Amino acid sequence: MADLDHCCVILFAKAPIAGAVKTRMCPPLTAGEAAELHCRLIRHTLNTASRAALGPIELHGTAALAHPFFRQCSDEFDIELKLQVDGDLGVKMKIALTNALSQSQHVLLIGTDCPSITADYLREAAASLATNSPIVFGPAEDGGYGLIGVRGTTPDVFADVPWGSNAVMKSTRNILTSKGLAWRELAPIWDVDRPDDFARLSNDVNLNYLAKGLIAAPA
Repeated sequence: MADLDHCCVILFAKAPIAGAVKTRMCPPLTAGEAAELHCRLIRHTLNTASRAALGPIELHGTAALAHPFFRQCSDEFDIELKLQVDGDLGVKMKIALTNALSQSQHVLLIGTDCPSITADYLREAAASLATNSPIVFGPAEDGGYGLIGVRGTTPDVFADVPWGSNAVMKSTRNILTSKGLAWRELAPIWDVDRPDDFARLSNDVNLNYLAKGLIAAPA
């Protein structure tokens, strides 16, 4: 078994400010409910990363890094808070991965809106990096990806990607192929970003607690 306990896990998250997060879910959620859902998803992801027990965990927040919720998470989960750099998502991820790789040989970067990512999923990604894959992705059903893992160095695969579209993973595959880079893709995952996703979350027997009490979510 490969040694998996030296892999840094980075989480990207916006501060849970009502009206600034999960806006595509309003309606049916109110701005306050959307912010509460965002908090729940962050805590769920931190719990998942903690259970995976791969190594240090970093939470990279937006400009409101001093938000009390981030501070609570830092205290509760014993994680390091870091500020995301300016730029598009590709710039932010590239810098975060590069900085983490100066301290860790393997790094996973995940968003906080993919509750379908499990501790075993993270361990599988880390195992891929530790054995035979220099790059690993958790492709999302909507055409993006919710996880990227790298080993050794940061690949140059973040420029000219249509972030926020359903062509993110397709564009990334094209870049990887053009550069002759090898990679592995894990099983597809799904995220929570739109009303239909909230309905799916509400009906998932393992995850519906995240939706409990918000609008007409089932108990």
